[in-house]
Amino acid sequence: MSKNKRSRRISKIYAFHYVKLTVRSLLFLLALGAYVTDKTAVLRSFRPLPLAVWIIFIFEMFCRFFPSSLESMGCQKQFARNYRPTEEGKEPVNQPWYTTALTAAVWIGLNAVIGILWYLDVVDNGILLLVCLFYSVCDLICILFFCPFQTWFMKNRCCTTCRIYNWDFAMMFTPLIFIPRFYTYSLLGCA
Repeated sequence: MSKNKRSRRISKIYAFHYVKLTVRSLLFLLALGAYVTDKTAVLRSFRPLPLAVWIIFIFEMFCRFFPSSLESMGCQKQFARNYRPTEEGKEPVNQPWYTTALTAAVWIGLNAVIGILWYLDVVDNGILLLVCLFYSVCDLICILFFCPFQTWFMKNRCCTTCRIYNWDFAMMFTPLIFIPRFYTYSLLGCA
């Protein structure tokens, strides 16, 4: 095999991210189709689609508690095997706190607008679920292709050094705070 062909091979972590992107995109499209055809079908109790969404994301979050060769080091910083102390006498480089605060403020502001639209009955619970599924697709787009948080706010070079890298599930499920149900709050609680 030529050197050029070997350098184009993607790692199993990236391959796993592409699989997750495909699954999340399909979930979003299925939910969008269900919402368009029957607005109430998306959130009816014991329907297969919301239950599948819940099971998939609870499983993904549960897996984060255990070391995995399919997850990047960025989301496994809490495990000792991924901890690398700095050189003697050299302080670790931390990103400024205000970039993290700015990112959080922008995210809270965006979701506050969505919450206001929900309180004004402009959007319903189905739209909130669709927004969460859209966020889940965007999460993987940020990992694989382009991350506006990294480029515009955090100004870091790599996801493994990003202070908000493990915020993915919390950010994904933020709109569910407006839907007081077991499934929504259990996703939020695990996030």
